[in-house]
Amino acid sequence: MQTANDIRRTFLDYFAKQGHQIVESSPLVPRNDPTLMFTNAGMVQFKNVFTGAEQRPYSRATTSQKCVRAGGKHNDLDNVGYTARHHTFFEMLGNFSFGDYFKDDAIHFAWTLVTKEFGLPADKLLVTVHSSDEEAAGIWRKVAGLSDDRIIRIPTDDNFWRMGDTGPCGPCSEIFYDHGPSIAGGPPGSPDQDGDRFIEIWNLVFMQYEQLGPDNLVALPKPSIDTGMGLERLAAVLQGQHDNYDIDLMRALIVASADATKTSPDGAHAVSHRVIADHLRSSSFLIADGVLPSNEGRGYVLRRIMRRAMRHAHMIGATEPLMHRLVSALVQQMGDAYPELIRARALIVETLKLEETRFKQTLDRGLRLLGDEVGRLGETQPLAGEVAFKLYDTYGFPLDLTQDVLRSQGRTVDEAGFKASMDEQRRKARESWAGSGEVGTEKLWYEIKDELGATEFFGYDTEVAEGKVTAIVKGDARVDSATAGDEVLVVVNQTPFYGESGGQAGDTGVIFSAEGTEFAVSDTQKKLGAVWAHVGTVTKGALKVGDVVELRVDSVRRSAIRANHSATHLLHEALRNRLGDHVTQKGSLVAPERLRFDISQPVGLTAEDIAAVENEVNRRILGNSEVITRLMSPDEARAEGAMALFGEKYGDEVRVVSMGGAHDSADRTYSVELCGGTHVRRTGDIGVFKIVSEGAVAAGVRRIEALTGTGAKAWLSERDQWLSEAATVLKVKPDEVPARVAVLVEERRKMERELADLRRQVALSGSAGPKSDGAGDAKDVAGVKVAARVIDGLPAKDLKPMADALKAQIGSGVVVLIAGNEGKASIVIGVTDDLTASLSAVELVRVAAEALGGKGGGGRPDMAQAGGPDVALAPAAIAAIEQAITAKRAG
Repeated sequence: MQTANDIRRTFLDYFAKQGHQIVESSPLVPRNDPTLMFTNAGMVQFKNVFTGAEQRPYSRATTSQKCVRAGGKHNDLDNVGYTARHHTFFEMLGNFSFGDYFKDDAIHFAWTLVTKEFGLPADKLLVTVHSSDEEAAGIWRKVAGLSDDRIIRIPTDDNFWRMGDTGPCGPCSEIFYDHGPSIAGGPPGSPDQDGDRFIEIWNLVFMQYEQLGPDNLVALPKPSIDTGMGLERLAAVLQGQHDNYDIDLMRALIVASADATKTSPDGAHAVSHRVIADHLRSSSFLIADGVLPSNEGRGYVLRRIMRRAMRHAHMIGATEPLMHRLVSALVQQMGDAYPELIRARALIVETLKLEETRFKQTLDRGLRLLGDEVGRLGETQPLAGEVAFKLYDTYGFPLDLTQDVLRSQGRTVDEAGFKASMDEQRRKARESWAGSGEVGTEKLWYEIKDELGATEFFGYDTEVAEGKVTAIVKGDARVDSATAGDEVLVVVNQTPFYGESGGQAGDTGVIFSAEGTEFAVSDTQKKLGAVWAHVGTVTKGALKVGDVVELRVDSVRRSAIRANHSATHLLHEALRNRLGDHVTQKGSLVAPERLRFDISQPVGLTAEDIAAVENEVNRRILGNSEVITRLMSPDEARAEGAMALFGEKYGDEVRVVSMGGAHDSADRTYSVELCGGTHVRRTGDIGVFKIVSEGAVAAGVRRIEALTGTGAKAWLSERDQWLSEAATVLKVKPDEVPARVAVLVEERRKMERELADLRRQVALSGSAGPKSDGAGDAKDVAGVKVAARVIDGLPAKDLKPMADALKAQIGSGVVVLIAGNEGKASIVIGVTDDLTASLSAVELVRVAAEALGGKGGGGRPDMAQAGGPDVALAPAAIAAIEQAITAKRAG
């Protein structure tokens, strides 16, 4: 039997032999299309190559592209587990021609591969072509010997592919496999085409036109090929299965799920195990590519996928988190083809375990609430949208999870009602996917890159260099020159300025020309990873394309950035040593004044953690080891233990930065990372390192901010000055300040307690002095004793204990206490138990609050509390209470 791994390798090797470059799968988060939530097809990474905006060193390529369809236009989530071929994660095998070969070779390659390399019987195959594409039909007859009844003409857009309303497009030709008459369904184009007998396994797209407008279709000068074959579908055919979930790869994950839960992989729990297997793949690959669960954007879709799988784990009786225990099985099946799973394994396990642990805490309550609501419904009545929203808002249930629960009961959800409740969240989500705003100028920068080539960067070794101005961009257009006052972006053939990337801020400085022109650089940006754009303003003279200029980086600022960047590397390793290998970088900012480092970490760092990490980083700094930079291939770098940013796109050659001396626990350098930034020459150049803050920025992500060098020294000096000033005021030595402050705090607390006791005694005594019967100056109101006090400066928290004491003193009646603090009022009303049947403290306190200029208030019939903005209205509040009592008694 050909395994899924065998099929993937056979496909790639076949096209490699036909002169195709094997290109690694791009990340699931697209780098070149802000309109897509996830990579959903093999051609996504080649989009700009097809449009001509990007050039590659090859004209033929082949890939096995990881894809996710679980959000936006392409969303298969709802069907996963219930059908034979729906997945959230799948692999798309493809071969591509960028203006090289066209229909003849594409069809020849396809037919040879499926019938000879994979050995599919020709009599089980048929093809479709667009009804306008007789050329393709003729090639199929010639290459495959297919009769006309097995070349089906499709007159609709089902066989005409478009990138969008405009852009490259062309007819398609699909290859279908016939599973035999035992399965219902007819061939494509027939009334029964939706059956499962004939299954599409491969789609060949002949991109031969460009759509310029609704009625303007022109031929492309260099037609291209884009194909896509689902690995799972092909594996099912080659392994004699009709269901994708019965192939070896998916079956291994299903069996792992069944074994872990001690249940059968088939029968009553089959759907749940299928969902778990599919969602394990999509969740793990998304996490490996840098997506973490959250409540918006990509993170929200990931959370939906994870929680849907976790709900099914709950359904089959998993009492402990399950998903993280299945990662080993996934890595075993797919780790060789996708090593990012191995590199991110610790993070995947930790994220899945944390999310499932949190979700299980609320799942039972949410299901009980759903069950209660369903119990109130009629036999076929849908669940109200507001209830579905409550499940989402309160218990974290996505709508599809609620629908999934109800599906087995034959019920639906009022989606319109749910949508009405979710409008604000939807609006925010849409805003988050509005795009970066740079798409309009992207083509301009591709033109500059293609015309001028990459900028040569000298900044690792120097901060001063000469160069030639090759382009000037003003707004969205190229210009030949810029004069004083113009804000422009300047491209030079070579530069010492570092372009912002990898979290490191772009350099600032000045560019001069021999003619006396000066250009103040306020930022440097790296466009398309290759073109350096110096952002700034012409402050003197005129700058022209072709000018030879001198470029000077702000050396002081660059030195501070170097120190902070190198400290970030030491911090990363220190955190991993202290907290564990699950710690990976999730974002960073390296600026001249500070560094910011975001890490994958489920819980906050303790004071002991922070102190230990600080001490370790400073010990490495004091070691003053040399910072070594080497160039090597990505594979060589990873083999030496270099850490890379998952999801980052690396070229054939990478910079590996090593620092910190020998590692304590292994025969290797302390910190080894892939990095394109600028660094100190020796760790001692950093000076000193100080963490100044640590906190959460997202679920499972913590942020650390720190200072180095003069910034850290200034921060420490300032706090030392504060300590000295405090010691002077307290008249003690600096090292005695903590003990003295502790004594003063305790004395203050004691005085506050004593003062509170005195205030209570005065308040309880009443204006006429202490009374043994506790009535004080209680007033008879409609036969009810009302003891009212207005006390200045008493904290609101002391009112309820005083009210209880006064209630005990008067025996039967109403107690009113109003405390003033900075002009505002707090009021507590107590009613003795014998009167609560006729008088409610809650009703009385609302009357009082309104009289005080406030509103609301609440509590119990015997004790309630409220506030108001004006304590001067206390007499009016007391009068209002008396009137309310009188009216209540009269009624």
